[in-house]
Amino acid sequence: MLFLFRNTKIFQVVLLASFFLAIRLPVYLSDAPLLISELGWMLTGEQLSKGFMLYRDIWENISVLSGMVYWGLDVLFGRSQAAYHVAACAIGLFQVFYFNYLCNSRDFFPEATSIPGLVYAVLLNLSFDMFTLSPMLMATSFLLMAIGVIAKMIDRPEVSDEIFEAGIYIGIATLFYLPAAVFYIWAFLMMIFYTGATFRHHMIGLFGSGFPLLMVALIFFLNNAIESLNRSLFTTAIQIDGLEASELFPFLMYMLFSTGLGIAGFLKLFGYNRFTHYQTRIQQVMAFWFILSAFTVIFMDDLAPMNFLVFLPAVAYFVSWFFLSFRNQARAEGIFLAYFLFSAFVLYQDVFGFIPGLKTGNLEKKVAKAALLPGEIDGKKILVLGEDEGEYLNNFAATPYLNWSLSVYDFENLDSFESVIHIYNNFEKDPPEFVIDKEGIMPKLLERIPKLKERYRPTKWKNIYQRI
Repeated sequence: MLFLFRNTKIFQVVLLASFFLAIRLPVYLSDAPLLISELGWMLTGEQLSKGFMLYRDIWENISVLSGMVYWGLDVLFGRSQAAYHVAACAIGLFQVFYFNYLCNSRDFFPEATSIPGLVYAVLLNLSFDMFTLSPMLMATSFLLMAIGVIAKMIDRPEVSDEIFEAGIYIGIATLFYLPAAVFYIWAFLMMIFYTGATFRHHMIGLFGSGFPLLMVALIFFLNNAIESLNRSLFTTAIQIDGLEASELFPFLMYMLFSTGLGIAGFLKLFGYNRFTHYQTRIQQVMAFWFILSAFTVIFMDDLAPMNFLVFLPAVAYFVSWFFLSFRNQARAEGIFLAYFLFSAFVLYQDVFGFIPGLKTGNLEKKVAKAALLPGEIDGKKILVLGEDEGEYLNNFAATPYLNWSLSVYDFENLDSFESVIHIYNNFEKDPPEFVIDKEGIMPKLLERIPKLKERYRPTKWKNIYQRI
């Protein structure tokens, strides 16, 4: 298969697109399950489309620009998984083409081929959760463009004000996915080590990276929502949870082969002495990228493969060199074929389960399943006091309390006058038709707020309250 991508003619570009789509189409054309994370993003989009403000009126820890994208999709398409998949596919194709263009136009390797794009396409299809429009996917597009700017600066002896452009890209990526902020450190180190950047250039880069963030902070300040921004986004950024053994095996199935080839590609760099000085620096840039990417792990709430999308540029670079370094093309073809077939098998087995009893992933844990609710609670505005376990799948969210880990700030402080006022105002602004009390909070809440007690009564179903 590699021989088809040995040059960069337009035919190879068409082949790249066809290869990428051929992997995804069987999944897209099937009855693809809705992920829990997708449902959360859709609920955020729905609340934003009602005119509510993120963080102040919607307690969710999604980054600002991601929320705006989900709002736009809800306005245009409603709660449509197909819209998320089509948008993700378009962004994925852009990343494949741009990474391939970057490797060739910036001479990352001694020869120009479409193999980097081919490898990136495989990596971007390792898992079903990579098929959707995640904040990590959107942020990675801008991080790739930042790599392009830094590579251009390294290639030229003089330093221009293009560092402002790189800073803007990283700033925008951060507004899509907060952990992308670690790449400020990467850009700073690359300027120190590999360019003739002066203090002035560092200040320009700092201003470029901070400008998008300052604009967002100003908007929230003018809307009296700075405290909400801090509570929802920054104070919950680090999410170190215990790792379950059941999560580790699926993660290794997805990532081990790719990571192993990347490490092998990195080691193969030391056996080749025809790299230019610039190409050697690019290798170091990618190594630093991988190291800085590892710091994003502390911001992850689980080991879902889509959370590792920011690793892709570095891994794709080293895996590409692994295949390009072979003198024996037949051996390279054989290893790539095994790699591709293994990756495709893990993906399709996880999605379709055509071999009963064999689990290559943990997709069933990521899928949104409808909760067992009475038939009367369907298509209603509801509030779930506790972790969402599918209650919102066939219903709509009411009040700002989408994310329970944030909502406990109010509901576990019912002796606080400020929390009681918050809850009452939020119920007034967007009253739910039903309240599903999974934490046993509602009795105390109704005692603390008599007006709500007049409006909500227990139903015949346990722990479910209905608006009168």
